[in-house]
Amino acid sequence: MKLKILPLIVSIVIAGNSKVWAQKTPRFHVIALYENGGHHVEYSKAARPWLDKLAADSNFTIDYIQNTDLIDSAFLSKYQLFIQLDYPPYGWKDKAVKAFEDYITNGRGGWIGFHHATLLGEFDGYPLWNWFSVFMGGITYKNYIATFAKAKVNVGDSTHPVMKGVPSSFMVEKEEWYTYDKSPRPNVHVLASVDESTYTPDSDIKMGEHPVIWTNPNVKARNVYIFMGHSPVLFESEVYKTIFTNAIFWAATR
Repeated sequence: MKLKILPLIVSIVIAGNSKVWAQKTPRFHVIALYENGGHHVEYSKAARPWLDKLAADSNFTIDYIQNTDLIDSAFLSKYQLFIQLDYPPYGWKDKAVKAFEDYITNGRGGWIGFHHATLLGEFDGYPLWNWFSVFMGGITYKNYIATFAKAKVNVGDSTHPVMKGVPSSFMVEKEEWYTYDKSPRPNVHVLASVDESTYTPDSDIKMGEHPVIWTNPNVKARNVYIFMGHSPVLFESEVYKTIFTNAIFWAATR
């Protein structure tokens, strides 16, 4: 009897271990490019532990880089999602530019960009990245509220997966609020816009029609740009964290 029972026990053990191994297989892999200095370091410091916990709780992996030195096609092929976490679209290595454009254009993975990702123009001696400007709706950066302002954001498409569980409007307690040379709306799908009449304190730096969350359906990659991303107080907002979480799971899938 023992000889007959032993194979059964071994089979059960192997089957049990297989389930454990299957459970530990990550759902997807994320690379996050972030700034670790300057004005946005505190946002990065708040974002990283929150992202790490979300990854652990939700069974995906996340790696971090602080510059574009490692980025090429082989590097990006390991990741299903690229998060541009407060990192500008200039100063990238040439191989990184080519690999990223291919990654987005051909849908090799998803993308979420925050705040600094629309700092489009000529900065620090670098020319405008024309492809990235088109990707963001054909815009260039114009100005910003350097002293910060509180404002209400209105959701424009509550049916989009990124807006699931998000109220029709919500307050952002502290942000710089970039303005652009024009609205990206004709070239992108706008998910939310800021109501400039609610700026507190009020500011003359306004652009009228002012999208702050959008996606570009003209490329194969699932992509979301979320303007809000300067202050660490954003991670005290359940709405902001819901939008961020929704964006991750939507953009990481095909």
